[in-house]
Amino acid sequence: MPNSALLTDLYQLTMLQGYYEQNMEELAVFEFFVRKLPKNRSYLVASGLAQVLTYLEQLHFSSDEIDWLASSGQFKPIVLARLKSLKFTGDVHAMPEGTVFFPNEPILRITAPLPEAQLVESRVINLLHFQTLIASKAARSVLIAPDKLLVDFGMRRAHGSEAALLAARASYLAGFTGTATVVAGMCFGIPVFGTMAHSFIQAYNSESQAFADFAKANPDNVVLLIDTYDTEAGAQKVVDLAIALHVQGIKIKGVRLDSGDLADHARKVRNILDRGGLDDTTVFASGNIDEYKLEELVAQQAPIDGFGIGTHLDTSADAPYLDCAYKLQEYAGIARRKRSEGKATWPGRKQVYRNYDDGVMSGDTVTVDNAPCAGQPLLQWVMQCGKTVAGQPTLIEAREYTRRQLNSLPMSLRQLSNTPEYPVIISAELQELAKTVDERNTG
Repeated sequence: MPNSALLTDLYQLTMLQGYYEQNMEELAVFEFFVRKLPKNRSYLVASGLAQVLTYLEQLHFSSDEIDWLASSGQFKPIVLARLKSLKFTGDVHAMPEGTVFFPNEPILRITAPLPEAQLVESRVINLLHFQTLIASKAARSVLIAPDKLLVDFGMRRAHGSEAALLAARASYLAGFTGTATVVAGMCFGIPVFGTMAHSFIQAYNSESQAFADFAKANPDNVVLLIDTYDTEAGAQKVVDLAIALHVQGIKIKGVRLDSGDLADHARKVRNILDRGGLDDTTVFASGNIDEYKLEELVAQQAPIDGFGIGTHLDTSADAPYLDCAYKLQEYAGIARRKRSEGKATWPGRKQVYRNYDDGVMSGDTVTVDNAPCAGQPLLQWVMQCGKTVAGQPTLIEAREYTRRQLNSLPMSLRQLSNTPEYPVIISAELQELAKTVDERNTG
């Protein structure tokens, strides 16, 4: 039930009961932002907006959900009646998907009656957090190996089916070539890639026969896994098989390595293939690869044409969560601010402006919305009165936008570690607003 209105935290509903009883239904402004970057991250890539807009447009409580809430005994009849007719009627401003962003920069702003804006918090965070996490992880591999075939291989170790599907989408947005997750092809039009498993080879008494039968069954996509027993011996069997397949009009597209010293095996396999006349047969590698291993293989100039990146990508293994938040910034026309130790927020509706130096990002300013500021405003109006604004980019268009964003990153931020801090300025206007709010709210 991915879009159920009950996919939320209980406290959202208990707060709604309080809001409704006190008639607190004036406009509220909430913003989603990241407080700080994970270790070894110098930037993040915004992702998940399309799913957020769909969720908001479709938000409603079914009769079964209302009945279940009634049976819980926690909600009063008048509140259940309000929930039965609840829909999202607000506005959304957001950075386009694929925008590179930094701490304390809101990437989404929701303006709606307080109960609506409050209710959606949990699912909005859920959607933005996960895809942003994965897109940011994937972008690191894209920048390390921009000319390589990169394929998401992580479905089997993703934390659930929705995570697998959205990881495929987020990694493709960030620049991956495609995914092994078939349903992502149907849902999003993402190119789907696949080869074979070791079990296919093991099921045969002869590795060569397994290769031959797989090729005949999949003549347009012959990529053979050659490391089940002896990698180099497997490569030679591929060469020996190629002549017979050629007569049948079948071409061996590639071979895959999945274990051992990938650089060493790749060099030996490349030599075997080239000597056998298969110089256009590609070498594809998988097996516990992440951006760090990828950087190492690229530095070694390993003759590998493409990579399947799975577990480390779909779980964002080295940084499995973001310190993100969705906080109230304004209610009933009055700026609000949280002052909790270590979790203070900047109040009011905000905009982020970005400056460039010869096409390279040079610094951002976070300021009060509509305050004069140099630079390109990043937050755009994407939903009005509960309806998505026309002209939202397709996934292909967002992917191209992401490519341009990553290309505008300073070279120093493209490294995997030991990067400088990107300059983000909190404007004088915003600091003054915070001071005013603090003086008004003494506790």
